[in-house]
Amino acid sequence: MQISRIVCIMAQLVLVGWWSSRPLQAGAADFRPLFNGQDLSGWVNVNGAPETWSISNGVVYCTGKPTGALRTSRQYENFILEVEWRHLTAGGNSGIFIWGSPLPAVGAPFLKGIEVQVLDNGFNISGKNEWYTTHGDVFPIWGATMKPFGRHHGMRSFPSEERSKSSPEWNHYRITCTNGVIRLEVNGKEVSGGSDCVYRKGYLALESEGAPVEFRNLRLWELEGGLATAEQTAPVDLGWQHFFNHLDFRGWHTNEAVLQQWTVKNERLEAAAAAEPAILWATPKFPAAEIILDINPAKTANESASQTWLWLRQGEGQRISVPLEGLKAGVYQRISVEAKEKSVILTVGEFRKRHTLPFVVSGNQRFQFGLSHRGASAQFMNFFWRPLP
Repeated sequence: MQISRIVCIMAQLVLVGWWSSRPLQAGAADFRPLFNGQDLSGWVNVNGAPETWSISNGVVYCTGKPTGALRTSRQYENFILEVEWRHLTAGGNSGIFIWGSPLPAVGAPFLKGIEVQVLDNGFNISGKNEWYTTHGDVFPIWGATMKPFGRHHGMRSFPSEERSKSSPEWNHYRITCTNGVIRLEVNGKEVSGGSDCVYRKGYLALESEGAPVEFRNLRLWELEGGLATAEQTAPVDLGWQHFFNHLDFRGWHTNEAVLQQWTVKNERLEAAAAAEPAILWATPKFPAAEIILDINPAKTANESASQTWLWLRQGEGQRISVPLEGLKAGVYQRISVEAKEKSVILTVGEFRKRHTLPFVVSGNQRFQFGLSHRGASAQFMNFFWRPLP
């Protein structure tokens, strides 16, 4: 009886290994489109401007600015993804994120996950396809991990041959993902991939990275999953919405004093050194909410002379300043601000402090959010908010 049970378990393990490694055959009926051909329903513009992503006649167009992602509204585990892409300029850069996080990594515009590189042949630098990126690369980014197949550098799997067509011709990718194994076919032939991926369940996303690019015929055949553990699964989106487009001050109040200190530079919000800080207010009025942002204070000889404040207000006469404590200079840190009822809770890493509000925050009694900074310069990015229950 015990021997029969062991034989049965071994047979199941062999079957799982065979399923993960065998080439999957699928007909048109197995796939479903990921876009409806008319709009971006079912997708989330994670951190781009309103015009960064658009769709017309089934073709998804990306301006390339700012750097960021358009992701699915739900997670996937095992699947086959097919997509056609083309760059509209020589040397254009883009990518497809597999098993990605819902939000960008701290201090970066990119999702944490596995990236399948989408790069035009006109991109040529020393080391390309040897230690530096090329089209058809598969690699983990921003804390994700993968054991690469074939020729590789670190965790980056290089394509066994270069098969992509140059701009403005279309290319076809087939990406097969099963139980933490990813395989990429470029124009009909497998060239790269990896195993032991973490994450191995998460969001799918298209990347904006500096150049106009188009995608079409995105379709997916979802396969049976359910084996990914919590540690192997990307965090679930909690309803985050971004309110800084990384290009300009749309969505923010500006005046002469603000524009003398605050600029949008290199897709970041930057506060210049100033003895008399100007408060930069966001336009939206938030209900009870959590707000997060990333901040990088500049390193100086006298770091204690620099200070950043978060502001909350209801009308001109009711406002409170919350000093940011526990910051480290020269590195990006993610800040969390939770405003609900009569309190605001600030979290900076392990530091957590509650402040009492001079007003009540609720669904009907909303607040505005602002920033001020004194001393050496500082950079800010990745502004997101979500309603609190």
